[in-house]
Amino acid sequence: MRASQLTASAAFSSCMPEVSVTPLRGEAVTCVPSTPELSIICVNWNSLDYLLECITSIYEHVSEELFELIVVDNASPEGGIEILAKRFPSVRLVRTDRNVGFAAANNLGFRYSVGQYILLLNPDTRLVGPAIDLMLDRIKTLPDAGIVGCKLLNTDLSISTSSIQKFPTILNQLFTAECLRTRFPRCPFWDIGPLFCENPGPVKVDVIPGACMMLKRDIFERAGLLSEDYFMYAEDIDLNYKVLQLGFSSYYVGEAQIVHHGGRSSSRQKTSQWSTVMTYQAMLRFHQMSRGRAYGMAYRVAMGSAAIVRLILLAITFPFGDRTGIQWAAAKWSTILKWAIGIEQLGASR
Repeated sequence: MRASQLTASAAFSSCMPEVSVTPLRGEAVTCVPSTPELSIICVNWNSLDYLLECITSIYEHVSEELFELIVVDNASPEGGIEILAKRFPSVRLVRTDRNVGFAAANNLGFRYSVGQYILLLNPDTRLVGPAIDLMLDRIKTLPDAGIVGCKLLNTDLSISTSSIQKFPTILNQLFTAECLRTRFPRCPFWDIGPLFCENPGPVKVDVIPGACMMLKRDIFERAGLLSEDYFMYAEDIDLNYKVLQLGFSSYYVGEAQIVHHGGRSSSRQKTSQWSTVMTYQAMLRFHQMSRGRAYGMAYRVAMGSAAIVRLILLAITFPFGDRTGIQWAAAKWSTILKWAIGIEQLGASR
């Protein structure tokens, strides 16, 4: 084991959850197989059907000799994860005794990895062609690349505008709306123009999202892995920021495409108070870390003020508009207002 891996193992030893590990096929064999170039880490929580589709697409499009696949099951209540041993015997399965959060689970998977390159991949994704090969080629040939990502597609194969992001500020958080992002993609508040550019070459961006994020192993270690200060949400933004502070860049590779079933931000699913509060709490933590406590306080005040304005406008339009949609939006902004004034505080577990 290389020295950097020993360092990572030591860092985990004091705070590790109880885990069980299904060994890789052939681990008991005396001869040691060649080290895979790429370690793919998938964290699963109640996404088994998507996970099986994801793994199938990986084996369809990537040579098995090139990679190892590590699945961390984050104590999924739905169960059934044992099917991996039958369907994909070469996958290493790590099972936690509790939901330790997205960042900690990915870090746990990293502890068992050996590849020179690391791909953090959501289970609700599916490869479209040689996406992983294309990203791997780019990260090798771009000397200042710390993180590489791809074009994310929604389930209907439309472009997900979350494929690239700007570092969050109070202003771009106040004015970001999906209808504005798609109508004015080159607006500097979000700058998603590269998603709709015919030239698919690599482009430097602020943030590659954690749904599909390829990193060089040594840079991931130097950045301190994913910060476990975030239970979920914003840990990918935080990592992109730390990689930039190290002097490396994040690159978007538009020629590589992956379907992300959870990527449609405009989907009108029932608002979850828990996820809404966790999202804004994570963003507050990032602002405090990157710009200081005063900026974090200003962000909280700004979001509370925005919530009040939104709720007033929703009340005015309620008699004339889509009442179901307005009720959906009102529930979300009511939760944000309660969070901003300190009424709504949820624990980081589920």
